[in-house]
Amino acid sequence: MSKKSAIKTSLFAAEEREQKLDRKGDLLSTLEKHVKFSDLAAEIDRIAPRPNRKQGGRPPYPTELMVRVLVLQHLYNLSDEALEYQLLDRLSFQRFCGLRHSSSIPDANTLWVFRERISAAGGADALFDAVQRQLQQHGFIARGGQIVDATLVEAPRQHFRKAEKEKLVQGETPPEWTDAQRRQKDTEASWTKKHGKSHHGYKLSISADRKYKLIRKRHVSTAKEHDTNHFEDVLDPANTSRDVWADKGYEDRAREQRLQQNGWRLHIQHKAKRGKPPSECQKRRNTRIAKPRARVEHVFGAMLAMGGKRIRSIGLARAEFGLSIKAAVYNLRRLCSLKESGVAPI
Repeated sequence: MSKKSAIKTSLFAAEEREQKLDRKGDLLSTLEKHVKFSDLAAEIDRIAPRPNRKQGGRPPYPTELMVRVLVLQHLYNLSDEALEYQLLDRLSFQRFCGLRHSSSIPDANTLWVFRERISAAGGADALFDAVQRQLQQHGFIARGGQIVDATLVEAPRQHFRKAEKEKLVQGETPPEWTDAQRRQKDTEASWTKKHGKSHHGYKLSISADRKYKLIRKRHVSTAKEHDTNHFEDVLDPANTSRDVWADKGYEDRAREQRLQQNGWRLHIQHKAKRGKPPSECQKRRNTRIAKPRARVEHVFGAMLAMGGKRIRSIGLARAEFGLSIKAAVYNLRRLCSLKESGVAPI
């Protein structure tokens, strides 16, 4: 190499690179600043204590480290194998997880075992609720009413023969399937059509508060279930306002009357009926509702950037776990955005 090479060596090169990352606004450094990962880990340890290794074997990694790894996976939409590689290769990931000087890192199997253990214990609900408490500690309580909406989440497509489909419709498992096939066949994901296009997978319903665009409630169902079935499941009674916005897919006169009697102020767009176009008054009302309702699309757009419109897992239980964690990680990222942009809680 030429003596005039611009490459410089330094005993402090790693520290200098970290300082440059901080100056450029490293998201992981921002998460470190605003999120108490020790509190999230404590909640996981409460519902799913770490395995006892008194009988021998390698001790499990600290829960806080594994929670951080889980956040990385959903923040960057990485498979278990890809995440293992990035932990080995990527400086910012190592720094975030406290692994810069570690001779070992959690591998793909370790992450799978951790995820399965806490999923069976209700870890998704615990982690989501723990994040909600941190939002409230920062002063970002649910304000300004809420917007309810749902989005389709694609799952790995399944191919069944006619005889297999007939058995599944009857609620039975084809007897010729091996144990390995049973594990790999997703019999719970379903098909639906939207705007003339077929989709296979699940559906994530949420309510986001209008003020901060934070997800307050969520529900996961199969794709074929209609959005309106889970409208009340995601209503957040803790919001400071009783206003609720939703698109015309949620129109249900009987339910609206019942909820209005209980104090809710519903702003649901009117759906035109066949052969009866909406009146000018209804069009104006739909337009008024459209602007506040559109704020929930910003939430789904951010989740899409995090890979939130597709899952790799099989089965409703794993879909519920993965999408709940995705919603919690979205909230952590949104919290950092609010704090760094100087938005002050009211």
